[in-house]
Amino acid sequence: MNKTKFFYTIIFLLTGLISINAEDIVFRANAPSTVVAGRQFQLSYTINAQSKDLRAPEFVDFDVIAGPYTSQSTSVSWVNGKHTTTFEQTYTYTLIANKEGSYSIQPATIKANGETYSSNGLKIKVLPPDQQPAANSQQGGQSNQTQSSGINSENLFVRTIVDKKNVYEQECISLSYRLYTLVDVTQLTPNTKMPDFEGFMKQEIDLGSNNQLELEHYNGRNYQAITLFQTLLYPQHSGDIQIPAATFEAIVRVRNQAAVRSMFDFFDTYTNVSKPLTAPAVTIHVSPLPAGKPASFLGGVGQFNIASTISTTNLKVDEAITLTLDIKGTGNLKLIKTPAADFPEGFETYDPKITNNFKTTSQGITGNKKIEYLAIARAGGDYTIPPIEFTYFDTKEKTYKTLRTPTYNIHVEKNNNSESEQSTPTVYTSNKEDIKTLNSDIRYITNNQPKLQHQSSVKIGSVQFWLLYLVPLIFAIILFIIFRKQIRDNADLRKVKYRHANKMVQKRLKTAYQYMKSEDKNRFYEEILKALWTYLSDKLSIPTSELNKENVAETLRSHGATDQLIDNFKQVLSDAEFAQYAPAQSDHDMQDMYQKASDMIESMEDIVK
Repeated sequence: MNKTKFFYTIIFLLTGLISINAEDIVFRANAPSTVVAGRQFQLSYTINAQSKDLRAPEFVDFDVIAGPYTSQSTSVSWVNGKHTTTFEQTYTYTLIANKEGSYSIQPATIKANGETYSSNGLKIKVLPPDQQPAANSQQGGQSNQTQSSGINSENLFVRTIVDKKNVYEQECISLSYRLYTLVDVTQLTPNTKMPDFEGFMKQEIDLGSNNQLELEHYNGRNYQAITLFQTLLYPQHSGDIQIPAATFEAIVRVRNQAAVRSMFDFFDTYTNVSKPLTAPAVTIHVSPLPAGKPASFLGGVGQFNIASTISTTNLKVDEAITLTLDIKGTGNLKLIKTPAADFPEGFETYDPKITNNFKTTSQGITGNKKIEYLAIARAGGDYTIPPIEFTYFDTKEKTYKTLRTPTYNIHVEKNNNSESEQSTPTVYTSNKEDIKTLNSDIRYITNNQPKLQHQSSVKIGSVQFWLLYLVPLIFAIILFIIFRKQIRDNADLRKVKYRHANKMVQKRLKTAYQYMKSEDKNRFYEEILKALWTYLSDKLSIPTSELNKENVAETLRSHGATDQLIDNFKQVLSDAEFAQYAPAQSDHDMQDMYQKASDMIESMEDIVK
């Protein structure tokens, strides 16, 4: 290197150090979150500036084997003509834990640029040591290749983990498939066969990008473990429901056992071995919801609370009022029906606006359902909006709970125009500015001879006389019969839902079609499922809490449906559920699914009459 290059290198490094000092100084501590008792691990403190006087906390629960060792590193990068210099100084301790438990390491302090900085604290879980040797053992029943590589059901397996096996209908179950290994698993092949989870409504949990192997103590051994798949299941009917076994295929990196052929064979060679894995089946016992459901029970199962607000309690005629109901909690929020708000006569009401804000966690679907009821006051006076009742089944206390909103007293003030409109029968009025004066106050009387015509009259007792009374009377009787029949039909909620089932499902299918055009798969399949289940509930008069494939199949069979049609109906629902909750594994075309759903509804209309 000549003198010129050496000079520019020194200037460049000095510039980088200046930029380092100008950055924000970060001092952080790093260590494994889980360690094994009796095994060494490293704790490091890193700062992005020149530093001194590190003061580590007292390691009460750990023994210091070595350290601190100090190291420094500087990296320089050029991006689009701009250079960035990164400097790090690291202090490393080697520690060992003597007993199992959960422990905390307090923050350390250090001085840099004349100031004192504190690191973050750490929490470390110490697992017990292995109760048996971790060496690979061979078992019978494995293939020759698997035996020779030392892979068996003790050092590589998948568990089926459910948080509970005895639940009520619609109660959330968390199911996980978790891999445990003592060997070097390089990847999982796509040859995964998942159960169809028949009898459950499924909501898959996104494991995220931070899903990595971690130490876990299981059956006296410390394994590297990782969750392969996790989902929430909501049983749709009572009884014993079996979740079939799931199969996975792992690629394991094993060391070749070839003999050393020469003095130049310094390096080991490895081979990738395919190993099929089976997660065992599990049976869930589902109890029916207790009898005596209140009328205000809308299918909610979990833990919920409600809150309500009203936009105003004093308004004028023709002004709008908004009553907002907020249902919060954890449970089957997606399956809860909308409570009805009972506005008094004198208010014109509209369909409520529903906003869902759900989040899927390992504890269940949590979030809130916001419902906005809009009404317009059409008459003045004092009114009372009674409480909205919301009943759900509490899975912790195993009982129904009813929540109520407050009673709201509303005063509607008559506006100035309302009184004049009540006293004047005409609909349209004119302002004074619309009236124009004529050119003259006196109008000429016509000089033409008037043409007089004879005015006919109806004589009392004549046929025309009686018809004038009988025709309106007969017409009023017909209207009375029609209106009475409509009132009687509307009083039967099941008949109302039956009559409007096709209209509502066509509306939902139209919405699904819009999602299909915009290629929004998640919303498309969600809307298709809502359309089918709501249609079946209304058309077959099956309550939501009792709605499942088996009940629908029995009801259809009672209406004379063929087994082929019932099988087609089950397949359409299964395909839609699979496509919604496992979109990455679904090969269903949205257009094909839309056509199948439409054909199924058309077939139902021909059968259920």
